Amino acid sequence: MTNRILIIDDDASACQFLADALAVEGFSTLWTVDPEEGLQLAEQPDTVAVITDVNMPKVQGIELCRRLSLKEPQLPVIVVTAFGSIDSAVAAMKAGAYDFVTKPFDVESVALSLQRALKHYALEREVRELRAVVEQDRYGQLLGKSDAMMAVYDLIDRLASSEASVLITGESGTGKELVARELHRRSQRSRGPFVAINCAALPETLLESELFGHVRGAFTDAKTGRDGLFTRANGGTVFLDEIGDMPIGLQPKLLRALQEGSVRPVGASLEVPFDARIITATNRDLEEAIAGKLFREDLYYRLNVVQIELPPLRRRGSDVLLLARALLAQLAAKAGKDITDLSPAACEKLLAYDWPGNVRELRNCIERAVALSRSQAIDVEDLPPKVREHNGRTVLVEANDSSELVPLEEVERRYILRVLSLCGGNKSVAARILGLNRKTLHRRLGGFDAAGSMELMESEPSSDDN
Repeated sequence: MTNRILIIDDDASACQFLADALAVEGFSTLWTVDPEEGLQLAEQPDTVAVITDVNMPKVQGIELCRRLSLKEPQLPVIVVTAFGSIDSAVAAMKAGAYDFVTKPFDVESVALSLQRALKHYALEREVRELRAVVEQDRYGQLLGKSDAMMAVYDLIDRLASSEASVLITGESGTGKELVARELHRRSQRSRGPFVAINCAALPETLLESELFGHVRGAFTDAKTGRDGLFTRANGGTVFLDEIGDMPIGLQPKLLRALQEGSVRPVGASLEVPFDARIITATNRDLEEAIAGKLFREDLYYRLNVVQIELPPLRRRGSDVLLLARALLAQLAAKAGKDITDLSPAACEKLLAYDWPGNVRELRNCIERAVALSRSQAIDVEDLPPKVREHNGRTVLVEANDSSELVPLEEVERRYILRVLSLCGGNKSVAARILGLNRKTLHRRLGGFDAAGSMELMESEPSSDDN
């Protein structure tokens, strides 16, 4: 199917002249003198842009732009107007036109405007398609389709109707608060408040006041009483982030509050009941903290009724690229830059890097790349030095069952298929990661027989083999 430019003008000779001139510039066109017919032709899948006159007897160009923007909002429209009718052109652009040219015009200016319009149209289409792909792999505010994340989603689903306390563990930057919010959103308490606090962010006295509240005069500057986090969360969820950093002196008071379902505000003589689900998170090993007398064992068991362990980004395979593209769409739009993809070489580097800072570090990386990029795709030179210069050479092979000890050829087969899967089937990216050229990878893949075994093929190396 040929992409065509639709020309709408009540003057047939003007239509034919413009069509012939654009043909010389390499454009395929069709034209009509009837604006109503033009509206129908604009719906055809091979119509990629519209050029229309402003002054037409049946339907004015401004009205045509408005109707086109309603029916085909992504279709770029260029209006042609006489030099003295700039106000009309501006009105047409407000009605949805992409650009305008004034009469008399030269064909080169029209062709240039068309090229810009088509480029803009293509970029918008790519962004829409990317967002559609990303949305398919979303679980609420969480994003990922790796086996590790699917296990997390399954746990959240199973806990949706439960009141059990949940402890979310995982490295810093893995998205523990997003999991807590998703647990709340899918629970029976979703209409209630979600109240969060970072237990490492405040000293003990202030943290106690924030959690349990205080009465007037409880301490200096306490001129009025204030409800604490637990009472403010009535009917909803309390999220205690970095619970492993809670001061040891405050832990017995938290344990009592959880056991009794009530809190005593600082300076008060009476306790206040609360009704809230408790979700906590930490990047620390709480069992080690218990052994070191830094965390109470009884509080640990009260909080850790169900544990959700979030996987680090390095264990999430191709989720790295999925997250990177979602972040790219968000950050490029915020920066006002037309960057829509990652180059294959950049994808290779992102997949190979270990991401010690997890999703938070990935966001920082993509934000930097967007700021530095001069093209429509993020390339290797846009990435931070530690990402582009990283050379991961360690392959971890675990086998607790002797039946899993397999020949070297089988290890190679599994690894090749794993890398190809993580690259979304992109053989060019997979070949770079494996240190092969595409031809060699194709030859290796051709060695997989129907039973799934691999026949190692001996052949003379080609000139582009590694």
